[in-house]
Amino acid sequence: QVQVVESGGGLVQPGDSLRLSCTVSASIFPLTAAGWYRQTPGKQRELVARIYGGRTTDYSDSRKGRVTISQVSAKRTMYLQMNSLKPEDTAIYYCQATIRGEKYWGQGTQVTVSS
Repeated sequence: QVQVVESGGGLVQPGDSLRLSCTVSASIFPLTAAGWYRQTPGKQRELVARIYGGRTTDYSDSRKGRVTISQVSAKRTMYLQMNSLKPEDTAIYYCQATIRGEKYWGQGTQVTVSS
């Protein structure tokens, strides 16, 4: 069974940077796409960034310029680099992997931005 595991969340101060990692295991098939989403209490999960074929990227307008998504295909690992973090970036961040048309989610990693 495909497993998606996020890591790298934590408590940071405004203006800090943070890099989230996502590792996909237990699949012999390549990743078609991958993405990072965020969710806050009482709100729907929303897109932060996506990457297709390990190269083409897409970002939400609200975070474009402050986040960068990347993928190391050989390691089935994706990263989300977040810079100049703000309190409103506080959320649970989820990784989604698409393999052969199926979408798989991780359990999420909490990011808290507070002074």
